[in-house]
Amino acid sequence: MDPSLSPVSIHYAIKKETWRHTVVLSFQSLGVVYGRLSTTPLYAFGSIDPCHIKSGQQIYELFSFVFWTLTIIPLLKYAFIVFKADDNGEGGTFALYSLLCRRANVGLLPSDTSATEFMHQEEGTPSNVKVESRARRAIGRYKSSHYLLLLLALLGSCLIICDGIFTPALSVYSATSNLRRSLSKLAPRFTSSENARQSVDKYLKRFIPVPVACAILVCLFMLQRYGTNRIGVFFAPIVIVWLLFISGFGLYNIIHHPQILWAISPTYMFRFIKKIDITSLKLLSNIVLCIAGSEAMFADLGHFSKRSIKVTFIFLVYPALVLCYAGQAAFFSKHLGTSDDVAHLSESVTHRHLQHVFTILSLFASLVGSQATITASFSIINQCQALACFPRVKVIHTSDKVRGQVYVPDANWMLMILSLSILIGFQDISAIANATGLAIICGMLVTTCLMSLILALQWEKNGVSLSVLFLLFFGSIEALYLSSCFLNFTKGAWCIVVLSLIFMTIMVSWHYGTIKKYEFDVENRVTVDWLTDLSPGLGVSRVPGIGFIHTNIVTGIPSFFSHFITNLPAFHQVLILLSFKSLPMAYIPKNERYLIGRIGHKEYKIYRCIVRYGYRDHVRDVNDFEDQIISSIGEFVTREERHDESLIVQEGRMIILGTNGNALVPIVGGESCQQVTDIENQNPTHTKRKKVRFVLPESSPKMNSSVRKELQELVDARESGTAYFLGNSHLKVRKGSNLLKQFLVMAYDFLDRNCRETPIGLDIPHAALLEVGMVYTI
Repeated sequence: MDPSLSPVSIHYAIKKETWRHTVVLSFQSLGVVYGRLSTTPLYAFGSIDPCHIKSGQQIYELFSFVFWTLTIIPLLKYAFIVFKADDNGEGGTFALYSLLCRRANVGLLPSDTSATEFMHQEEGTPSNVKVESRARRAIGRYKSSHYLLLLLALLGSCLIICDGIFTPALSVYSATSNLRRSLSKLAPRFTSSENARQSVDKYLKRFIPVPVACAILVCLFMLQRYGTNRIGVFFAPIVIVWLLFISGFGLYNIIHHPQILWAISPTYMFRFIKKIDITSLKLLSNIVLCIAGSEAMFADLGHFSKRSIKVTFIFLVYPALVLCYAGQAAFFSKHLGTSDDVAHLSESVTHRHLQHVFTILSLFASLVGSQATITASFSIINQCQALACFPRVKVIHTSDKVRGQVYVPDANWMLMILSLSILIGFQDISAIANATGLAIICGMLVTTCLMSLILALQWEKNGVSLSVLFLLFFGSIEALYLSSCFLNFTKGAWCIVVLSLIFMTIMVSWHYGTIKKYEFDVENRVTVDWLTDLSPGLGVSRVPGIGFIHTNIVTGIPSFFSHFITNLPAFHQVLILLSFKSLPMAYIPKNERYLIGRIGHKEYKIYRCIVRYGYRDHVRDVNDFEDQIISSIGEFVTREERHDESLIVQEGRMIILGTNGNALVPIVGGESCQQVTDIENQNPTHTKRKKVRFVLPESSPKMNSSVRKELQELVDARESGTAYFLGNSHLKVRKGSNLLKQFLVMAYDFLDRNCRETPIGLDIPHAALLEVGMVYTI
């Protein structure tokens, strides 16, 4: 078993959420999670060409689809079913994949298999041990199912990122189009000439929708650096006013046209399906936009809480949207054919002055509407990177209270550039809506497939039956919408397929290269005996100080360090082999994060430290990381003799430790100025850090002399300085390899050379860094 994932109890203690906290999070979630769902009325009906509507009765049938789709997908599927499959409060495609990794032994990461065994052992008390189900055996037995599940998880992640590209363009462009229509209606007040009005309308179409939308998008993405908490507080009042406004005039239209309430009956849907043809089927690709943002509800779960998101949707967002769509459909059906813009939401606001208020409000609401998918994209990229499925990017945690709130600068600017490119390239709301609809429904289908597998594994007796029912019920509805979206493939939907393939290529190649590097390291590692017994024959000398050797393997000595010793026969008085191991779970508690062990005899002073982290943890970018490691090793030395707290592994005894040891006493001195690399512009900068020194505690009868001597040697080595050894390896494909392997290795090598370097992620001072270059031929 991988020692980094030993059968030791790991539980993340989640404090009980109070109703006061729920209300605060519900308020903030309106500005982040529900901005997307709240602004769907801007383009759900608005992207429909009125020429494709045969009669007012067909609008009633479409509203029936809207009502039942809103009820079945976001309310029933997500709020009441999928939310129960959270991973310690985290949601999204990778949260579902994480659950499958632990329950069905389907992980492909180097530590996934042991992680699954560890979780089973943790849960394997006599009261809940169960015979392994046939579903678990079937999924875990076949390697092809492991690859399929990983590809599904990556596909879902790619679609959420694509949604984060298209949604800002769609929502903002819809609002600026409303602004253009509102300004066109003001033209007759200033001129009575028909030619002049046509000329003004022509210039408005050219200079208002796209340029203004681009300016708003740039401002939106520049705001992301302030974090989810601040953005949520700022955006939440806008969403509340927006929901009250659109539900208010929706109710007004319902009062004037109460017949629309009959369309709630599902018989209208069946009537539509009974006489369906290609033209009417295409209309459903527009209707699916009414649930845009449902997947973001689940993906943004880690930014808030399950209860706050559910309460907000059930008691505010859902009823407001139903009233708005009912009123819009009632107005649309009664005024069909009167105007080319009758399908747009702004037209159903009958009061002239309120139309201008609506235009201004829709601009702000569209800004908020893009936030949910942008935030979800940050969360997904953070999860993918933690599980070795995305190139190295800088992740900034914007809140100390809610650990899931992250900002990814590299991804932010990438999303902005692609969103602007989509807007400028298409300049057509229907084409952007077609692409967005395909991304939405494909992402939901992925969630349905993964959730059905979790249901099969969760309930041993009736799990398979529940899984099949879940898949058939929700899958058939989503398959209907998917078929309608593919009919618009040549009208914009193709762009989603292209972008998804690009992101999938990036993720698959990075994952493939990471796995191959790990396998090469394992196959070419050297034993500890080589370093301790054979190295004296090579004339190796020990120099004062501490050497941190960063390696992916958790047993043996990495090949790059043996390569270094062979060419430069010297290493430090104290060696610490440092490994980072991700677990397919959200968080690892601080008091159970480090696994410390000794390599060889005590006189060698060689230690191994395995840092375990979840896909939501941020352990690599803390300034006092080195101090925590030294403190943990000191704690290990004092507790080493306690057999009841240790774990016997191949190289010796290892102990689970946290960051609060008291074996060494830290003393904060002055400030040291170190040259590190700036996060944003990659330029070397001088950063001031608190200088921490360690001293031994006062003499204690519990501490024997040998332990005290070893701790003093550790303190002296720290005072002499530290150095970091990193293997800077590159992959090279063997001659005669197949084309697919050559392509994946070339793609990984390109990404590895052009993404952020590892020292930046570890915040290592450049003066203390030593990189050893190697070429791996696979």
